[in-house]
Amino acid sequence: MSSKRQPLAEVFGYLVTDQTETAERYRSERLCPFNNKVPKCTKDKAEDPLGVCSIYHENEPVITCPIRFRQNWIVADHAASFFFGEGVRWTSLTEVRLKDAEGKTAGNIDVVLVAYDDDGKIADFGALEIQAVYISGNVRKPFERYIGNPQIGALMDWSSKPSYPRPDYLSSSRKRLVPQLVYKGGILRSWRKKIAVALNRSFFATLPPLEQVSKDEADIGWFLYDLKLHKEGDHRRYYLTKVDEVFTKFESALVSIATSSPGKMEDFIRSL
Repeated sequence: MSSKRQPLAEVFGYLVTDQTETAERYRSERLCPFNNKVPKCTKDKAEDPLGVCSIYHENEPVITCPIRFRQNWIVADHAASFFFGEGVRWTSLTEVRLKDAEGKTAGNIDVVLVAYDDDGKIADFGALEIQAVYISGNVRKPFERYIGNPQIGALMDWSSKPSYPRPDYLSSSRKRLVPQLVYKGGILRSWRKKIAVALNRSFFATLPPLEQVSKDEADIGWFLYDLKLHKEGDHRRYYLTKVDEVFTKFESALVSIATSSPGKMEDFIRSL
């Protein structure tokens, strides 16, 4: 299969080739269909949002916006099944501030799932972290070219342009995933609370091998998703689909991800 010459997969929730009235409305109004905190997209800049939900890499869509994972809130359902099991009533809270023992912030938890009893009192909770990928290169330039004229932009060939946008999996794990596990995960682990991580299957495939355990023994549940193309009438749309789940202990997973694979010392000495 030939490579995609158009780097953009979804803009404001719809395929760049979708010229239906609904897709045009979402583009013109800068709307987000994936349960953002407000109706409009707020990625990068609230007044001039970068409405790219996913880009193509090796002919497959890769999610670049964490809000994209909120489609139909299936990520919350899957995390709840890991945290609480069957028959438990729960609700979700987004962007919950987490503080350390000194009252300093350790960051916001993307989604906290809270189980409650018959009296409405909190019985348990777990943390869901959503990990989109960073982009190397420049995605705003092709976005602006496309949004200026979506009918022509959908067919544009961007392959020869400098700074062609691509997923940067290494930076995504070192600058985002590892710090999340160290700071927020360390606090949650000390409280003996479980963590769920939602990410693209292609992102997970770039991580070092993780020692797996049973679901009941696990501290972390890794829920892996792809975007699957569905046909809706005369147009098509991507839907978030869980394709796998992996369960690990906290410490072993953190060591595996945070430890670099060493090269040869002789090569380093030669460079000196």
